[in-house]
Amino acid sequence: MIGDIVQPSAAGLSRRLAAFVHRSRWEDIPEPVRAHAMKAVFNGFGTALGGSADQAVLRLTKSLAPFSSGETATVIGQAQRQDLLTAAFLNAAAINVFDFDDTHAGTIIHPTAPVLPVVLALAEMRSVSGAKLLHAFALGVEVACRIGNAVSPGHYDRGWHITSTCGIFGAAVAAAKLLDLTEDEILWSLGNASAQASGLVETLGFMAKSTGVGNAARGGLISALMAQCGVEGPPQPLEGPRGFLKVCSDQPKPERIEDGLGAEWEIMRNMFKPYPCGVVLNPVIDACLAARDTPNFSTGQIAGVVVRGAPLLKARADRPEVTTGREAQVSAQHAVAVSLLRGHAGAEDFSDAAVNDPQVKALRAKVRPVEVDAGASVESAHVSIRYTDGSSVAVSEGVATGSLSRPMSDAALQEKFAALARYGCPKLAVRSLADRLWTLADQKNVGDLMMLARPEEAYP
Repeated sequence: MIGDIVQPSAAGLSRRLAAFVHRSRWEDIPEPVRAHAMKAVFNGFGTALGGSADQAVLRLTKSLAPFSSGETATVIGQAQRQDLLTAAFLNAAAINVFDFDDTHAGTIIHPTAPVLPVVLALAEMRSVSGAKLLHAFALGVEVACRIGNAVSPGHYDRGWHITSTCGIFGAAVAAAKLLDLTEDEILWSLGNASAQASGLVETLGFMAKSTGVGNAARGGLISALMAQCGVEGPPQPLEGPRGFLKVCSDQPKPERIEDGLGAEWEIMRNMFKPYPCGVVLNPVIDACLAARDTPNFSTGQIAGVVVRGAPLLKARADRPEVTTGREAQVSAQHAVAVSLLRGHAGAEDFSDAAVNDPQVKALRAKVRPVEVDAGASVESAHVSIRYTDGSSVAVSEGVATGSLSRPMSDAALQEKFAALARYGCPKLAVRSLADRLWTLADQKNVGDLMMLARPEEAYP
């Protein structure tokens, strides 16, 4: 370590952020933050179980496994272990592949996907308690979301996939904290992460999206491991004249990284999703499910459907022509059709089979292009259904399920976990795993818990 006297060239925002992470103690983390971090881990595990058998994850595994340098870390839902870097990559991809993971309000970062796999991998390399893992995880999520605040909304609008670009910093910080790195080494971890931050919105709806999220986890872990071995980064990787904030945002707000740091926690603005699709579709599905409860509802008599919502709904999810489940995750037309027809919207409803279901295709064709309500929030939507006899029904949702104002209950999170486990890992006995995760802060060794995340047999 350089010493207690900070050199002027290094006494910037990045240094202060590294110092905060270094000084942070588990005792400093408020109980509500601890509880929310535990829920995020629980939810992330569930989405990983569901995504572990997805074709994108299986193909990524096939491409990376031959180069794995050993079997030291668990890939959730898979029998064969991989090395730390490969496991972090694959677990990140599995957590995020269905877009069923958590979402940070304001930035739409999915922070658990890039951060959680890093601390899980390290927990199998050394003995790590549940409390220590949650501490590192909470700090990683906090850093990722605060950096996201500083570059939003222009960063995402320019086409950067913010989960990947900001997630790598959270992954680096979480790894650095779990490795007990010095303040300088944490700063270098941020610098090493800045050299790798990447990801494009253009990949949404395609398997390539998972490579960006996987790389964020692996790159963050590499960043900390490099720093531990003395690989130095720039002193101002975030705020420097050619640092991440200025390069990746037209109007960066660096003050948003430090405002309330340690007193106000961005992880508390992290939402858990009830449906496996883009967050802008949550109120649309809510409205469609409510429409099914209206008098004389009949899918067979629907002549047309109009969806109206926030500009972001139009920009991200107005996709009438979809051919894969991956594309359907960001299609308002598919979300409307499948939820009206089936009365639910789970992982199986955003699969390739669901997309090509003749009934779904027929109804999807009756959903008109999304209409924009410039004053609407992303948590609201309006769905109007016109029947062949000329009658109609309209349903508005002002606050979506899973939003900060209408969060999922603990019981709903447990039901989601069980359903995803059945969908992606039917051979895995998950009851004891769920129980252990729900009391993660009390667990003595997370490595023992990870054994419960591997089925005894490989999936075909």
